[in-house]
Amino acid sequence: MPKPRAASLETATARLRLTPRKKPYCVKLAIGIALGYRRNAGAGTWSVRVADGAGGEWLKRIALADDLEPAAPPQVLTYWQAMEVARKLARRQAGAEDESRPVTVAEALDRYETDLNLRGGDPQNARRVRAHLSPAIASKPVSLVGANDLKRFRDAIAASDLTAATVNRVCAGLRAALTLAAEHDTRIGNQRAWKVGLRRLPNAHRARNVILDDAAVRLIVEKAHAHDPALGLLTETLASTGARLSQAARLECGDLQADRARLMLPCSGKGRVVTKRHERRAVPISYGLTEKLKDAAAGRPADAPLLTQGDGAAWGHSKLARHHDDLRTVVTAAGLDPDKVTFIALRHSSIVRMLLANVPIRVVASLHDTGVQSIERNYSRFITEHSDEIARRALLQIEPPAAAGTVFSLTGRPS
Repeated sequence: MPKPRAASLETATARLRLTPRKKPYCVKLAIGIALGYRRNAGAGTWSVRVADGAGGEWLKRIALADDLEPAAPPQVLTYWQAMEVARKLARRQAGAEDESRPVTVAEALDRYETDLNLRGGDPQNARRVRAHLSPAIASKPVSLVGANDLKRFRDAIAASDLTAATVNRVCAGLRAALTLAAEHDTRIGNQRAWKVGLRRLPNAHRARNVILDDAAVRLIVEKAHAHDPALGLLTETLASTGARLSQAARLECGDLQADRARLMLPCSGKGRVVTKRHERRAVPISYGLTEKLKDAAAGRPADAPLLTQGDGAAWGHSKLARHHDDLRTVVTAAGLDPDKVTFIALRHSSIVRMLLANVPIRVVASLHDTGVQSIERNYSRFITEHSDEIARRALLQIEPPAAAGTVFSLTGRPS
């Protein structure tokens, strides 16, 4: 295979005749790949420049040139040696050391998704970022990403039809991927770039919790059982425990403690504690639900999924999972709006139900695997709306108490 020739770069003598400058002297190796030589006051340096074909490129220093000392790979390289290393790094061929090649943003997202899968996290945190990432940023090394690049990325998706909360979730996923890359490569020192460029949009949090009264919840459970017994058991479990679907889907037969009428509910895995995904918390359930779950678990291994679909497959919790369309049918049959009432409404209703029953907020937070501050932030308005009768008992009565025997009409005047 012919190798590109560059008489001014091939020998140390020729290179030393070049004028020292910051901009590298370059020779094209292939489409989108160039070998660069920077002429310094002392020994020059080799670098590789790679274009992505979409307006983006990255530049990485390879090694010193053999200007003042003999070649000693990998620290000091000749022109021909630098050319081979540049090709390997650009093409990512076997033999190119992973530690020496700069990780790109796209690769950082791949590693982040792998890390999420290994830790039992939600890979959607990485996938939703890819849906909005431009090729120019995706191909750029993490160490070269600037705050302006990331701010333009954030502002571009904010200008679309996404809500501010969704924009913040996308940025949080990208920020986590870049942070993970920096933790594994000490050469990445531009963490401030994504802290500034991916700064959260203000006033993004707007609670849109749908709270259902007990009659509506019972009707949904009834319609779910009529539509599909397996879906009905899942729906009743969610309504009774206030769990997230992702938690209920991970319940195992051994998590049912029928003698104590409770479930050892898996934690959500949110937060920074890696082992939290495997923790469980005791949540009481009704005796009726206990018997139904006991029948479902009968004769099955302790580590088998407790709640399954009709065909025995585990329940998924994405929008593409089978339950999504089935639940819309159930909610419609109950006379409610399927665009507003989803499984999460059962969780919100459970939290408000317990708060109105004077269950201590710390206990409510623990049973629902959330925090006290989150409950106060998200549910205070709904508690007020649903607690008229409770609050009315403590209202100050400006009017004096009615005399014994006095009868008031509906207008409030004595008759």
